Amino acid sequence: MTASTTHVWRLLKWGRILARHGALRGIERDPNTPAAVRRLARIARFGARVPKVPRYADAFQAIGPAAIKLGQTLATRPDLVGEDAAQDLLRLQDQLSPVPYETIEAAMLASFGKPLETLFSRIEQVPVGAASIAQVHRATTTDGRQVAVKVLRPGVEDDFARAIDTYSWAAAQLEALSPEAMRLRPRLTIETFKRWTLRELNFRREAASASELADGMTAEPDFVIPAIDWARSTAKVMTIEWINGIKLSDRPALVAAGYDLPGLAQTLVRAFLRQAIADGFFHADMHQGNLFAMPGNRIAAIDFGIMGRIDRRARVWLAEILYGLITGNYKRVAEIHFEAGYVPAHHDVAEFATALRAVGEPMRGLPVKDMSIGMMLDSLFSITRDFDMVTQPHLLLLQKTMVMVEGVATSLDPDINLWESAEPFVRDWIRGELGPEAAIADRIIEDVRTLTRLPELVRRIEAHYPAPGGAPPTMPLREIEVIRIGGGWRYGLVAVIAAMAGVAATLVFG
Repeated sequence: MTASTTHVWRLLKWGRILARHGALRGIERDPNTPAAVRRLARIARFGARVPKVPRYADAFQAIGPAAIKLGQTLATRPDLVGEDAAQDLLRLQDQLSPVPYETIEAAMLASFGKPLETLFSRIEQVPVGAASIAQVHRATTTDGRQVAVKVLRPGVEDDFARAIDTYSWAAAQLEALSPEAMRLRPRLTIETFKRWTLRELNFRREAASASELADGMTAEPDFVIPAIDWARSTAKVMTIEWINGIKLSDRPALVAAGYDLPGLAQTLVRAFLRQAIADGFFHADMHQGNLFAMPGNRIAAIDFGIMGRIDRRARVWLAEILYGLITGNYKRVAEIHFEAGYVPAHHDVAEFATALRAVGEPMRGLPVKDMSIGMMLDSLFSITRDFDMVTQPHLLLLQKTMVMVEGVATSLDPDINLWESAEPFVRDWIRGELGPEAAIADRIIEDVRTLTRLPELVRRIEAHYPAPGGAPPTMPLREIEVIRIGGGWRYGLVAVIAAMAGVAATLVFG
């Protein structure tokens, strides 16, 4: 078990790295930052040569892979972190310092267990992308296909394990501070993040996720999932179809190529809704670096290490919540929160509906660029506190992805109204899932399943109550009350007398 002093040292070191790169300057200057936090930020940069322009990406990269994942998410939200910070953080998506090819080649040899010449006729030594978990090299297979080879960075598992260990320790300290901190459930949140990470470090799981997502996205032909080369994929190396396209992060190139940016934004939103609401299985890392524009105004996605799942009941709740917010039906939104157990039952549904209205009404009908995101988040956080709502870790991945998708969509089309974009899809899905036809179909399916279980039920009854054997039925015997006259020698004497009486009866009548 790692000592507490080690965790404290890591946290201090990370704070020093952030301060040294100027990443804490905004916290220092924000008048809403508590005075104690501002003092800590000033102490953290003491004696350091802080750059005039903060280098956020360099700071997150110096801290490690887990911090890089956070930076990638923040890069999609210039409305939260500022345009300059978001632009700098974009470098974390695929422009990190690469591992030397010799190291990557050795890792591939160890993973495949055979010469690379038997699998690839050519591998470009300069990577086309380097991110927190892996780096990607373009290659040609022995049968002439263009592919992308994704290789796990050596040692990344240990880096993640150390970071998450400290995150868990810090979350435990935070949770012990106050009931408010406990309500946010930081320990469970970190544990959920740990599970995501472990899945992301296994490329066989990632390949399987890509294949499953491709099957589910046949209804959205404008959202492309590249094919997996299973013969050239292992737990630490994944080979996938090469995608020729322009990254959605390169807006000038998209404009120069004549792409319909509002159309791409609509495709992205619809694809996400299809995954999250209709299928319950969604790509949970949809930042600009993982999305490419292709001819025909299509979008291709890569990097399927982090995927989310939502069961059908939760998807119904989600769809109804979205549709309620879109149409202004705050009463129904409030009722769903109580049905799902997100709000404790001792609160009043009508009061919660009013609180939701206070947040939702100022935002309805506005493009994202005209919304006060900071004010909305502050209002939402106040609602969760006032109504004792605890963090739902199983929904964190969905919430993270929604933030990403909104950020990418608005980077393509600043005038997009996400409510209007989502409304037709959500409305049709609710009608299909909750309409009278769906209710009748669900009842028929349930009844048919019950009927098919009847033969098995009869067999279990017969096993519990077997048919009589060859002996005739026994005569009915009247019930006789049995009297216990105590333990010890008296109980034994009665037993002996009863036995003797039984033997005598047998001799007389037998």
